[in-house]
Amino acid sequence: MAEAIKTDRFDLPDHLVGEILKQVTSDSAVARLSAKKPMKFGNQHLISFTQAPRAEFVGEGDNKSASGAEFKNFKAVPRKSQVTVRVTDEVDWADEDYQLQILGTLVDAGANALARALDLGLFYRLNPLTGSETDWTNYLNATTNRVTATASPSDDIEKAAQLVLTKNDEGYDVNGLAFSKQFANSLANEKDKQGRRLYPELGLGVNATSFNGINTAVSSTVNPPEAAVKPGVNAIVGDFVNGAYWGIQRSLPVTVLRSGDPDGLGDLARKNHLALRMEVVYAWYVDVDRFAVIENAKPGK
Repeated sequence: MAEAIKTDRFDLPDHLVGEILKQVTSDSAVARLSAKKPMKFGNQHLISFTQAPRAEFVGEGDNKSASGAEFKNFKAVPRKSQVTVRVTDEVDWADEDYQLQILGTLVDAGANALARALDLGLFYRLNPLTGSETDWTNYLNATTNRVTATASPSDDIEKAAQLVLTKNDEGYDVNGLAFSKQFANSLANEKDKQGRRLYPELGLGVNATSFNGINTAVSSTVNPPEAAVKPGVNAIVGDFVNGAYWGIQRSLPVTVLRSGDPDGLGDLARKNHLALRMEVVYAWYVDVDRFAVIENAKPGK
């Protein structure tokens, strides 16, 4: 039987705590396409080559030449994400099985929210709760590689891939695709001149995990309903393996709060409330040159 993390009056089974990190890596489009990196807490200073060194063949007695490599420094910055959910303290009076059901439901919802936070921050620098943009300067949608959507999603993907594959002379890999649900469905319904579906293996598209051999994630975070100003992005194409450097620096224990005002809604004890809090500290850096977005036409164009 699973051991429990003791709290004031609740027992939080450790399998519920483990569900948070499990769901972050399964519900996030970023996590599905790019493996998380091990990280210590704090800013992560990293180096990436903008021009990789090249070898040369040298004859016997010949001088050796410099390789001419160029590199840039970049920094993955910690970003704390938290979810605080209030419930009435009548849950304390319920039997253990019902308490566990409530806690399991809250943990699932919180884990999903934390997973979406990774996507919304890395893709669009959005604060998920308010839908507004932060002042962060490093985020994927800052890329200049942009394709205006047409009636052919597959053509749009090819155009976006070309922008990445030919960027900076040698180009970058295309090893990941992130689709909005609407874009994935349109792609799945694309037909040839005889009315036959071009990609029947996609089904309705919304559960696609691969397209033309490339890892694919379908998520509403690509076209997020949370955004106060919709970014109008339908799909993201690029080098998720090397272009999205991210990790979890801290996963703080699930905390049950019984007093104080943790969220600005009044004292918990006075209102007969309790609050469940979940927190994750992410850090990431995005090399925007390695990505292209497929977006709706801008007004006036």
